[in-house]
Amino acid sequence: MKLQLKGVTKRFGTFTANDQIDLTVEPGEIHALLGENGAGKSTLMNTIYGLYSPDEGQILLDDQPVTFNGPGDAVAAGIGMVHQHFMLIPVFTVTESVVLGYEPTKAAGILNFEQARQKVLEISSRFGFDVDPDARVEDLPVGAQQRVEIIKALSREAKVLILDEPTAVLTPQETDELIAIMRQLKEAGTSIVFITHKLREVRAIADRITVIRRGKVVGEATPQSTETELASLMVGRQVSLTTDKEPGQGGEVSLTVDDLTVLDSAGKIVLDHVSLDIRRGEILAVAGVDGNGQTELSEAILGIRHAASGTITLDGQDLKKLTVKERLAAGLGFVPEDRSTDGVIAGFSITENFVLDMYDRAPYAKGVVMQHQAMREAAEKQTARFDVRMGTVDDPISTLSGGNQQKVVLAREMSRDLRLFVASQPTRGLDVGSIEFVHRTIIEERDKGTPCLVISTELDEVLNLADRIAVMYRGRIVGIVPADTSRDVLGLMMAGVPAEEAQEQAAAHQSALGEADELAEEKEQA
Repeated sequence: MKLQLKGVTKRFGTFTANDQIDLTVEPGEIHALLGENGAGKSTLMNTIYGLYSPDEGQILLDDQPVTFNGPGDAVAAGIGMVHQHFMLIPVFTVTESVVLGYEPTKAAGILNFEQARQKVLEISSRFGFDVDPDARVEDLPVGAQQRVEIIKALSREAKVLILDEPTAVLTPQETDELIAIMRQLKEAGTSIVFITHKLREVRAIADRITVIRRGKVVGEATPQSTETELASLMVGRQVSLTTDKEPGQGGEVSLTVDDLTVLDSAGKIVLDHVSLDIRRGEILAVAGVDGNGQTELSEAILGIRHAASGTITLDGQDLKKLTVKERLAAGLGFVPEDRSTDGVIAGFSITENFVLDMYDRAPYAKGVVMQHQAMREAAEKQTARFDVRMGTVDDPISTLSGGNQQKVVLAREMSRDLRLFVASQPTRGLDVGSIEFVHRTIIEERDKGTPCLVISTELDEVLNLADRIAVMYRGRIVGIVPADTSRDVLGLMMAGVPAEEAQEQAAAHQSALGEADELAEEKEQA
């Protein structure tokens, strides 16, 4: 099926999310829609899927204009969508999840469960998905849950499949499996719209690439384009995708986390006997698929979460005895993973956000009297240093872009002498240019001798910044490995394979690939 957009525009109040977008996806084509977070990609796809109505323009299927009043209309027309955040019910089985809302029935409206189950088996077998129709969704790994979403779309005869940031929650090996699935779907004639901001994946799978920036199409590219060329299209200027840094100083151990266990509000273990240490002048990066205990680790170090057992010491000082405020005053800098909820207060000015955790200390206070001029001068100095694009420091921080808000958070946390710097998902939602700046700033802090803990689900970011890498899986540290560890080994560890076993498996896989290449070469020569 051929999908066309002609001049599609979508506004929310005065904000234009999509501006006169033209796009053509040919039958049996994998068309990548590339752009930074906030560029308007997901809004555009939600418009195609019937969740939004376009304010201007047309959607055409096989050259015929269509109008969707909801996702049901889009599904009936042959469009399926796998959302970034899966739309599955954890306690349902795979079969129940696939047929929900479109249940096959026998006479008198009785659910034909066996027919539904056979449909799941047929699609799973056809594409080699290896999904048990009777398995409970909550018991499946993330990669398998994504295959369930794809089965659900295919069971409804989807001719155009939209995948919205499909690799955001996958390990590298699961990403490779998804790419293989996409190729199979393409060969079967399915048109695929692949939404992403990851350059490596786009070049690996796409037939054509459309780049969106600030709601507009700014160019088209091919998989032969370099990552640097694609990044420049996304951002609008030349950027560097690699971070130049010297090896870490690796001084004496500063932070020690020993046998740390944390429970959630329901009493479930979310951190399971975690131990690690960080030296002065070192970046320890924590890798792993989102939701494996990384958030709880950072919050336990800050003191937001109570430790059920274990110790956290910084330069010999027991942090568990200190409140959050006392830990910040003791020199802990903290960048939360969700800046809009935990990092800034939207209605406060830039100046007020700059002193959120220091407003009652000199030079910003004398006794109980706040020193507004000192606050403003410090905010102006630091926002200039961090190149925050703004009007004045008196403006509400909500007037800034996400990247500039993150710069304010970084400026605040790095404006004082730090004994430990913790950054959780420090570049989430930022454009490539802002990522470049944040990475350079973190390395500068490391080079001052500050121990740094960086938590990221972006493997490229981990490899760019780390001096050592700790991998987390289901609340445990699977292993701590050198920064030059291969992506294959890290991917296996992210799936729960211990470090030594992961290295053996990766080596065996590479050896098998080498033998296959040699056999192919011998056949060609013969």
